[in-house]
Amino acid sequence: MVTTHEVGTRERIVRATSRLMQRQGYAATGLKDISREAEATLGSVYHFFRGGKRELAVEAIRYGDTEFADLLRAALDRTDDPAEAIIACTRELATGLRESDWLDGCPITTAALESAGRVPDIQRAAEDAFENWRGLVRDKLRRSGFAEDVAHDLAHTVISTLEGAEMSAQVSQSEAPLEIAGRHLARLIDSYR
Repeated sequence: MVTTHEVGTRERIVRATSRLMQRQGYAATGLKDISREAEATLGSVYHFFRGGKRELAVEAIRYGDTEFADLLRAALDRTDDPAEAIIACTRELATGLRESDWLDGCPITTAALESAGRVPDIQRAAEDAFENWRGLVRDKLRRSGFAEDVAHDLAHTVISTLEGAEMSAQVSQSEAPLEIAGRHLARLIDSYR
């Protein structure tokens, strides 16, 4: 685990914002909360993010995108079989949720939902993140021999299902929604071979 002293102030601010928005959303995350969580002065927050909270939120969503993409990529690369890889991913997501005491779900969902139609910069950053994740799944499926159109549609289904299952697991404080989603996504992927 990286301590606050191993990364620069800007990075600490972005990570703290990502974590806070993941747990409480954009609207409920104030700059004072961010500076406290990041162990940075409020002046530092304004220094690095002259565009204020909105600019910082976009950076936090990009950070969350990268964080989840790294987890997804690692799970997808663990095995040649994309169905097995998706099961591995759902297990990893379930473990992470349980270990966070059901607090740390998708790093962008809360902010994305509350900004839809109201904060275009945040909404765009969230859509870019979803497309990035779909691209990772799509590429895995194409490398596994799936046709482009099938890989495209399955990637959408996988990411949408993972998002819903993760939220359901968080609400129910149970790994079951992710385990069930993983099994059924694997069956769906296998049905297209």
